[in-house]
Amino acid sequence: MEYNFDELIDRTNSGSVKWSKPDVLPMWVADMDFKTVPEVTEALTKRASHGVFGYAATPPSFYDAIANWWKKRHALQVENDWIVAAQGVMPALAAAVEALTSEGDKIIVQPPVYNHFFVTVEQSHCELVENNLLYDNGNYQIDFEDLEQKAADPAVKLLLLSNPHNPAGRVWTKEELQRLGEICIHHNVVVLSDEIHSDLVHDDFTHVPFASLGEAYAKTSITFSSPSKTFNLAGLQVAYFFTENASFRSRIKAILTKWEMTMLNIFAIDSLIVAYEKGEYWLANLKKYIYENYQYLTEFCRSHLPDLPIIPLQATYLVWLDCSALGMPSSVITDRLLKHEKLWLQPGIKFGQAGDRFLRINIACPRLLLKEGLQRLEQEYKRIRTA
Repeated sequence: MEYNFDELIDRTNSGSVKWSKPDVLPMWVADMDFKTVPEVTEALTKRASHGVFGYAATPPSFYDAIANWWKKRHALQVENDWIVAAQGVMPALAAAVEALTSEGDKIIVQPPVYNHFFVTVEQSHCELVENNLLYDNGNYQIDFEDLEQKAADPAVKLLLLSNPHNPAGRVWTKEELQRLGEICIHHNVVVLSDEIHSDLVHDDFTHVPFASLGEAYAKTSITFSSPSKTFNLAGLQVAYFFTENASFRSRIKAILTKWEMTMLNIFAIDSLIVAYEKGEYWLANLKKYIYENYQYLTEFCRSHLPDLPIIPLQATYLVWLDCSALGMPSSVITDRLLKHEKLWLQPGIKFGQAGDRFLRINIACPRLLLKEGLQRLEQEYKRIRTA
């Protein structure tokens, strides 16, 4: 079966957050402009036709689908009773922060990183500690020396890990994750590993689940994931976390119960099961199309935006563009793009101070939209250069 990722789908007036500004081309937030797996649509249509939408129990097949997916895709054995369903990765991660920390504790993040990591820490009773990634010649590395120093603080209880990394598109190697894990284990720091982009790792790279590194790593960490990025299901709000550590599970479940967030909606349950059971071939085609978009963008930027380097994309559909040569903050650039070209990109400052001078571009769209977006970006680039 072939899939038409070139199809233009009108998402305006559909309640889409991404397409909420009129007459604007949005390439900012991380959802895709593609239809999901046809079998998912069929399953949801069948469910809708039933006409009765009472409270939904999460069936064993939900947990089976998750466990089978991780074993097949990532060679990780996950037991069904390690898995806890959630209404989103960030609600689950926020519950983990609430459950595993006390007032005055500290949490490490690694900027530039997913902006909701900052929000979660800031809304907790904890203090944010930044272990900035090292940026050199278009590549990001973990600053292990700085991490060692900061993890040694007894007040540091958690590290929020983006694996693979958003927004830089880095796939952390086994050696990098082992070293990070060794530091955290030595200093009794629990790793909360956000692996929501794990299925979107491109060819020549392999996702390494943090929990796969060994027993000590698995029992001192919690993995969070969802089919939402993989299959474009964010609006259905379905996610989960898993950990071998029974104490972690029970404490987090207690917080989710306190927040009245333990029950999934009936469409969310069906979407995960069907996506994980029948979506693998669709995913292979999706990744091929996204990488072809990335190759097109790379060639375009090389020819038309030669002094704006692209960080090599190892995972995700989110391109990280270095705009340092323009000599202005990322928010100024995105404001100009919105005003002059009706192009909506994500400013790097959203991902921490270390992300300023960068832009994040979502390339999970039909190629015609990608071409249009890049042409608009080029027009503003020329406007800035000739000012």
